[in-house]
Amino acid sequence: MKGKLIIFSAPSGAGKTTIVKLLLEKLSELEFSISACSRAKRAEEKDSRDYYFLSVEEFKSKLENDEFLEWEEVYKDHFYGTLKSEIQRIWDKGKHVIFDVDVIGGLNIKKFYGEKALSIFVQPPSLTHLKERLKGRSTDTDENIETRLDKAEEEMQYAKQFDKILINDELEKAVEEAADLVKDFLEQSV
Repeated sequence: MKGKLIIFSAPSGAGKTTIVKLLLEKLSELEFSISACSRAKRAEEKDSRDYYFLSVEEFKSKLENDEFLEWEEVYKDHFYGTLKSEIQRIWDKGKHVIFDVDVIGGLNIKKFYGEKALSIFVQPPSLTHLKERLKGRSTDTDENIETRLDKAEEEMQYAKQFDKILINDELEKAVEEAADLVKDFLEQSV
């Protein structure tokens, strides 16, 4: 069986990571695609579980060797990307790949895989709501939050390019809706 791909993208703080984690608990046929990044690891994060944490130099070296399916310099010297080997690793296990990636990365993966991929844009109810979520995480400075909000406003312009838009105003409802979308897609033949 060749696997399918489920892509979740959203502005930072919209809830895509939480939704993906809950879907992984519900749907055993999915496995998380671990992205590579060049940013510093947060206290609760683990290498090879949350991300493959690389230095900027290591990331650029893998770029030169064409090891990425997609990549993006999201902020200055903060690279994120999907290693080609990661998708194959999951498909070799007979599972479907689920992604938690930035908006441009999600669109690039969808473009590459076409009908084998379902792209879902997780949208916050409003930018005000998003600002409250980002402040509530207590992981960013006020300056970083403003940078993320500016980027979120830009990223929300891409929502209509995704297969589905999922409004995350109530987490439990959003997770149920996401699970239904994924199950329906996995049952379709490509």
